[in-house]
Amino acid sequence: MHHKLRRSTRKKACTHSPQPCKKGRYTSSVVPLDKFREECGVFGVYGHPEAANLAYLGLYALQHRGQEGAGICSSDGRQLYLEKAMGLVADIFSEKRLRKLPGHIAIGHNRYSTAGSSVLKNVQPIVANFSLGTLALAHNGNLVNAPELRKTLEDEGAIFQSTSDSEVVVHLIAHSKGDTFAERVVQALREISGAYSLLILREKELIAVRDPYGVRPLCVGQVDGAYVVASETCALDLISATYIRDIEPGEMVIITDNGMTSQKILPSLRTAFCIFEFIYFARPDSNIFGGQNVNEIRKEFGRQLARESKVAADLVIPVPDSGVPAALGYSEESGIPFDFGLIRNHYIGRTFIEPKQSIRHFGVKIKLNPVKKLIQGKRLVVIDDSIVRGTTSKKIVKMLRETGGAKEVHLRISSPPTIMPCYYGIDTPTRQELIASSHGVEEIRKYVTADSLAYLDLDGLKKIVPGADRYCSACFDNFYPISFPGEHLEQMEFFF
Repeated sequence: MHHKLRRSTRKKACTHSPQPCKKGRYTSSVVPLDKFREECGVFGVYGHPEAANLAYLGLYALQHRGQEGAGICSSDGRQLYLEKAMGLVADIFSEKRLRKLPGHIAIGHNRYSTAGSSVLKNVQPIVANFSLGTLALAHNGNLVNAPELRKTLEDEGAIFQSTSDSEVVVHLIAHSKGDTFAERVVQALREISGAYSLLILREKELIAVRDPYGVRPLCVGQVDGAYVVASETCALDLISATYIRDIEPGEMVIITDNGMTSQKILPSLRTAFCIFEFIYFARPDSNIFGGQNVNEIRKEFGRQLARESKVAADLVIPVPDSGVPAALGYSEESGIPFDFGLIRNHYIGRTFIEPKQSIRHFGVKIKLNPVKKLIQGKRLVVIDDSIVRGTTSKKIVKMLRETGGAKEVHLRISSPPTIMPCYYGIDTPTRQELIASSHGVEEIRKYVTADSLAYLDLDGLKKIVPGADRYCSACFDNFYPISFPGEHLEQMEFFF
């Protein structure tokens, strides 16, 4: 069943100044946070003598899915070992730290805080002791009924160490009454609703589970006789692992010394793969949701965009890096030459010193800089994957004109207007902050000061994605495939 949220009827002014956003973070006037944030990435290894090292490499390949913190938990068959910290994978895990993670089993997690604040106690994997031993859990996704479950558990005496919804799963497992650990996991998962790709590590087994809608990608492969589980195939590629298959929606895979077994533990009446994985989140070299190559899909988005909204221009340029494949497709379909008119600085740290003297468009220029000799006097088609608040798009358009000397700037977006937030594991702003939720295309064009603006039509997008009816596109059409608890349709955005 689809669930449609009522959209606010209040008219919003197009003022997008820095202001507090949800979960206590702030939008920045320096480095724009005018993009959707990746969810999280998970990686697991069973049966390899260098399990922690492989987990480190897997997380490195999945760094794009979360940059706030990372952790690895390993097992030598007798006990679990945990190392985690805030920051990037390469900064956290030195050789010395990896030596503290012995064993042939390991799971890892890259975090971006879609639920729960950005603090060390919320970095995963979560490790807990309970009646059957010790477990570690890594979770990609969001549980829509986490607040209700948490309250019930707290009323029963549960003590939570973090604000992450993932800890709810740990408590549910501990409170379950099944005779075996697998039965406890099944009982716990039957109580939760939402999106989850889960890895659970115990002393002698690794369990992987995907929610019955299959919202987030999860696949399994092999390397040197060991099994590996990952959010995306790009992580398998880095360690030369062979892709076996996707873990199916509603499936639980258990890996032990006896090999890999599988059972369908939750009924899957329909799938709801996240369509935004194709648009922005997944790495272009990954194959997701049954082997679809992300780069090729994005190029097709660009070709379709050109068919829908071609404009007379001299040059097609992408907003790097996520706009590159669609810009290539747009160029090929339209016949307008492609080039890199914006150069991205890949080495932006978390903090840097702002100049005391005001520098025009500094927030965008620290990340992107126009190639003046290439674009001066040109009519540009600028391809980006999405517009969130519109603040960054506005700065880019002005910078291309004022610094780059562009004659015209025609903005093309390789996805439909984003009118609603996601509650299934992507950090999107509230509806009030999504410019397309309360403004039409022409209003947005005027705000970003482009000569023209066009989005990829939703029907056009669905023509490109194979089996589009199997995907969740709630952020574009306001139809949510996973039901929300009680009367919380209007209040969900305040939970995450």
